[in-house]
Amino acid sequence: MQVQLKQIVVPPGQQLLMTDISWQMYEQILEEFGEKRGARINYSQGILEIMAPLPEHEDDKVMIADLVKAILEEYDIEFRSLGSTTFKSEQMKQALEADDCFYIENEAAVRGKKRIDLTIDPPPDLALEIDITSRTRFNNYEALGVKELWRFNGTKLEINVWQEGEYIQCETSPNFPGLPVGEVIPEYLERSKIEGRNKTMKAFRTWVREKIAE
Repeated sequence: MQVQLKQIVVPPGQQLLMTDISWQMYEQILEEFGEKRGARINYSQGILEIMAPLPEHEDDKVMIADLVKAILEEYDIEFRSLGSTTFKSEQMKQALEADDCFYIENEAAVRGKKRIDLTIDPPPDLALEIDITSRTRFNNYEALGVKELWRFNGTKLEINVWQEGEYIQCETSPNFPGLPVGEVIPEYLERSKIEGRNKTMKAFRTWVREKIAE
């Protein structure tokens, strides 16, 4: 008897791991789940991971991404945010869907493209993962060549930068040199839960402008 995908239920905040999944099976599962699914699907060397985020996970993801966009806008840096776009490489047998991702340095290389092909296009310059209920594994990001990965566990923002073949935790972000984002972004995230999003965003933009003026 074969289990149908519609029979699989992943409760919010939980993850399901499946082993011995071929690339063809992964592609089929991706197609069957469709574009408008609530779950995120990652794949690495035969292991399939299906995750269903909690509401607080989504709140943190959106707010941190908005703060990143505010920095880029205030610095007048062109960027492209591709949210949880599926990035995959059959050759490397890797596929991931970040909570959010940004093209910054390589924005011009993918500007206007409707499809990203990692055999010819660069990977995102910055990826964001909210690790409240599970901890992001590095291997997908390593294999696909993502230079910078942020992981937020609900209180701390961890900045991981690809250096000499591995991710190294850093105090600052290469994409935002001179800005203490690891310290300040969690502070404004908590502030938004008390003061509201709009008031917090206005205060954050003021802080960024003050840093630019220094």
